[in-house]
Amino acid sequence: MKRAAWGLAALIGAWGLGGVFVTEGARATGGAPAVTAAPASGSTATTAAAAPARAAACAACHGADGRSNLALSPTLAAQPRVFLENTLILIREGLRPVAAMKGLLDGVDDAEIIALADHFSRQPIKPESTPRDDAAFERGRTLASRALCGTCHLPNYAGQQQMPRLAGQREDYLVHSMREFRDNLAQGRDTQMNGVLRGFSDRDLGDLAHYFAQLR
Repeated sequence: MKRAAWGLAALIGAWGLGGVFVTEGARATGGAPAVTAAPASGSTATTAAAAPARAAACAACHGADGRSNLALSPTLAAQPRVFLENTLILIREGLRPVAAMKGLLDGVDDAEIIALADHFSRQPIKPESTPRDDAAFERGRTLASRALCGTCHLPNYAGQQQMPRLAGQREDYLVHSMREFRDNLAQGRDTQMNGVLRGFSDRDLGDLAHYFAQLR
């Protein structure tokens, strides 16, 4: 109960631009805003050791070691740790509704979330298995450059802090996620992306997704 009270109070009290929780450290250093979990209680070593067991429960949808083989289920491997902490906390607190995740994080405390995020962030990305469509890949590269995607997600699209990794993500999940942003249906996520993708056609989003998914 104490954990839930902290999470909601912190998220409501420090909600930043674009739906991102701004930490005091980020304000002080001018760094990127990020959600951070409450200080962990108990032994860090014990929590870190428990992470693989908890992570094993995620394998049904997100694949072994976070490398997804299930349609529309995102790959978690190699995502930035802060992004994963962000997402898990928002889902747990009901601020980012994900039907497939409903109830799965109930009772998972901040220490476990930190350990899970750390675990998945350390896993290697799985190379995209679908063949490259050279024309779509080049169109996607041009669109990504025009939209300045590398400014936030880094030039290699590996992501940083609260910005997710795009390189090597499942193509179908990228299309689905970008459509939600474009159509203003992405709840609990950075609203800046709504404007970035406004005016992009379904083909544009498909080309972008293909380009990102093929990257390593």
